[in-house]
Amino acid sequence: MFKDVDKFFDHLEDNVRSHLSHYPIVYAFIAGVGIILFWRGVWHTADLFAFMTGPVSTIIGVIILLMVGAFVSFFIGDSIIIAGIKREKKLAEKTEGEIETEKEELDEVRGMVRDVEKEVEEIKDIMNHNKKC
Repeated sequence: MFKDVDKFFDHLEDNVRSHLSHYPIVYAFIAGVGIILFWRGVWHTADLFAFMTGPVSTIIGVIILLMVGAFVSFFIGDSIIIAGIKREKKLAEKTEGEIETEKEELDEVRGMVRDVEKEVEEIKDIMNHNKKC
């Protein structure tokens, strides 16, 4: 039962994300509304419990975030942590040449990702064709 629900929402997410990625402003707006409504629901649910004062909510929230490993990455971001470990310069400290080199590398990676996506689609098409036979 759970697998069917999970599969349904996974497929739905893929379709919606694929369509909305062509309209980034609309995508951002819809995602923003979803996030705000989610947090509004969490906030109002917490208000139903008398013990959920500000400090208690903070402590519970920090414990949950630490348990699932999201505390540091959410508030600081993975890229900042990785840049610090690699001792990379901040964007403001990089030269125009360094930024251009990184941009070229990123474009190259994007090209490779597109190639992999095409290959995955071809494999899916082959799999779907074989299922029909």
